[in-house]
Amino acid sequence: MSACVPTRATDSNANVNRTKRVHPPHSPPPPSPRRFRIAGADVSASIAVFLIALPLSLGIALATGAPLQAGLVAAAAGGLVAGLLGGCPLQVSGPAAGLTVVTADLIHRYGWRTTCAVTVLAGLAQLALGCVRVARTALAVSPAIVHGMLAGIGVTIAVAQLHIVLGGTPQSSVLANLRALPAQLADLHPADVAMSVLTLALLLLWPRVPGRLGHLMRKIPAALVAVAGATLTASLTGLSLAKVDLPSWSSHALAGLPEGPVLGIAAAVLTTTLVCSVQSLLGAVAVDKLVAGQPGLSARVGRSDLNRELLGQGAANVVSGVLGGLPVAGVAVRSSANVQAGAVSRNSTMLHGVLVVVAALLMVPVLELIPLASLAALVMAVGIQMVSLHHIRTVTRHREVLVYAVTTLGVVFLGVLEGVLLGVTVAVAVALNRLAHTRITHDEKEGVHHVHVQGQLTFLAVPRLSRTLHLVPQGTHVVVELDGSFMDHAAYESLQDWQNAHTARGGSAELTGRRTGVRVAEPGRTGSEATPADTTTGTTSGSGTTTEVPARTNAPAHTTANAPTGEPTTSTACRCHPWTPWRNHQCDHPQSAPPSGRPGEPTDRPAPGTTTPAGTGTDTHPETRKGTGTGPHPGTGTSPGTGPGGHQLARGISAFQRNTAPLVRGELARLAKEGQRPSQLFLTCADSRLVTSMITSSGPGDLFVVRNVGNLVPPPGEESGDDSVAAAIEYAVDVLRVRSITVCGHSGCGAMQALLNSEPGGAQTPLKRWLRHGLPSLERMADDGRPWARLAARAPVDAVEQLCLTNVVQQLEHLRGHESVARALREGALELHGMYFHVGEAQAYLLTEEDGEQLFDGVGVADLSA
Repeated sequence: MSACVPTRATDSNANVNRTKRVHPPHSPPPPSPRRFRIAGADVSASIAVFLIALPLSLGIALATGAPLQAGLVAAAAGGLVAGLLGGCPLQVSGPAAGLTVVTADLIHRYGWRTTCAVTVLAGLAQLALGCVRVARTALAVSPAIVHGMLAGIGVTIAVAQLHIVLGGTPQSSVLANLRALPAQLADLHPADVAMSVLTLALLLLWPRVPGRLGHLMRKIPAALVAVAGATLTASLTGLSLAKVDLPSWSSHALAGLPEGPVLGIAAAVLTTTLVCSVQSLLGAVAVDKLVAGQPGLSARVGRSDLNRELLGQGAANVVSGVLGGLPVAGVAVRSSANVQAGAVSRNSTMLHGVLVVVAALLMVPVLELIPLASLAALVMAVGIQMVSLHHIRTVTRHREVLVYAVTTLGVVFLGVLEGVLLGVTVAVAVALNRLAHTRITHDEKEGVHHVHVQGQLTFLAVPRLSRTLHLVPQGTHVVVELDGSFMDHAAYESLQDWQNAHTARGGSAELTGRRTGVRVAEPGRTGSEATPADTTTGTTSGSGTTTEVPARTNAPAHTTANAPTGEPTTSTACRCHPWTPWRNHQCDHPQSAPPSGRPGEPTDRPAPGTTTPAGTGTDTHPETRKGTGTGPHPGTGTSPGTGPGGHQLARGISAFQRNTAPLVRGELARLAKEGQRPSQLFLTCADSRLVTSMITSSGPGDLFVVRNVGNLVPPPGEESGDDSVAAAIEYAVDVLRVRSITVCGHSGCGAMQALLNSEPGGAQTPLKRWLRHGLPSLERMADDGRPWARLAARAPVDAVEQLCLTNVVQQLEHLRGHESVARALREGALELHGMYFHVGEAQAYLLTEEDGEQLFDGVGVADLSA
């Protein structure tokens, strides 16, 4: 069969031990003992990361004014400690450019030994935060604030390093550096400027070399090439300029007791903790996105544990501070390089730390040849890249450019902590302004009064809303359009009171909104009885019609009074646009009286003593059944005797005719004229939770779908065959000329559960007679001589899941036995695919071959977009 996704090796803990199976009962294979090994991909990735980290670590140490060894200590601690203990296996930690300004200020104020003590205290604070599991809270910070903070730090770094690039010495602040810049330009050092220009040129041009040669050259990091090129040029030309100076490790300064004012030290610890934690956690989230784009890697690595990542970063900072290193945080450049270089586990990060230790001990003579101007140019380029045009466009699109600008300027001119606090203040003010700013307009068109509410409807807007609504003449038809996603209790009560008064005087009101999904309320019902606190709106109409009020509440559907007769009429109206019914749908439908006459008894429960396999679609709790559409549309003509199912069917048809049909009518008209031309035959289970078009992102005419209990493909033959399935296969292959056939199983399959629990003998019910086609799957799983189908990421959770996987493989073999399929396969006109869909995880797995075994591998974001 054809491979559906690229194959890859799997973790040893996913291997299956096939020598210890016991049947019956059928059980999943136990994992084999784990053995430590380092994948070749991790070794090559660690080398690539090391080549990037070495010059950057020295450059950041130079930019902070710390001993240059401190950068190497921080890189080693980040790789070994954070790599081992962190919750994001592929994130690379070390001295980060985002911490440069904070660290430089600490060294300037309190000295190096106290700065190391602050690093230790910040690490302890991170450990405490990780223990109380608040990592997710840090992600609540507005991205505009984070991007603004990084941009401000980038500007500060670039301005400071510009002085070293020109051959001078940076000042203590941005303003001081700007004031000293004219004098520095008048006193240039040609050798330093030349090495800086060469470094920047190589850094800029190296990734842009075209052709196959450029593809090969780009495997060497541009940062390493830039620094190495400048170092080699300086050594060959004999230029006189400042170079790296690494004193003996015996004189390396370690952490000491903090010396300085308590409040100042506390503020320094808070700032370091904040910057390290936020940058590391955001970096972990970014790495998750990179991993999700790598086919097969996401299933192997998994999502990051942010609380564990915070603990790992805290431990790394404690170790780095004690050993006299810079503060440690997750670094985006090194992390993305690690993923792109093919790393598959945390071993890559740890190996990079080992290589840094080796370089710090054995490569000192080589490192001391590097010009300081070259390192300064490298760090200046990093600082400029931190001011991202993409981030500026993003915050502008979301109308948060004010927050971004204030945070950036605050960091540049006041400091990191002050700038962040200022940004948070502005962000809160902007959010409150948006919440409080509501625009209400009123106009009349052709006798209909339109009241348009733009923005969130809160108690702050109630006076203006009430004033506008009372300007509407009595007895008129009013359309109130709520163009917002939130309505609080006070606004809802005000709207309901006005609606009750307006309809009582002979008027009518229609409420429309951006969101759909509504409930039914009774005019005159008090707000305490049916008022939601957080609502979206639907439609209300006037006297003699149903009244629909905001949805997303837990209140039941109510009855409305018929104005002419005064008789209550039950309404089950709800309005749902296409595809909203299955997504957070909460429409309640009244229950009809059961035949026995007992009020409230469900009418569709199975008979006592019967069992229903999962996936057959029987709903034993109609009170929790989700609706499929909107209430009866005017003119649909629902018959009075229709039961709950009939009402639901009528609502669904009504919703389709009103909302969906106009959107798909053109496409369906084309298909009706040209005929169907599906590209796939999709054979899957009848389970109601499997929506084939949703899983495969397909539309009308794309899939020829065959569904049955257990996604079974009976083998051909007069006795064991099934003409229904065989006819569909023959028609799809010979007439429709489909190019692929997919057999899709799913988790929690009731047919597989029934197959496992079946016993010989007994009455041959239709279900038992049908499930005989699944007996070969049961025998295949019990055969010790055959490899088990398995998932790439983990072992099956139970025997049912193992049988679901095995059944897909077995049904594909049955499929090959059909004459039309076998002929198309020989001609190369057809492909067969196996698929497993885990309902609870909403994750699809495609079947592929690996070393003669059947492996279901996860499909990532990159696969779907392709």
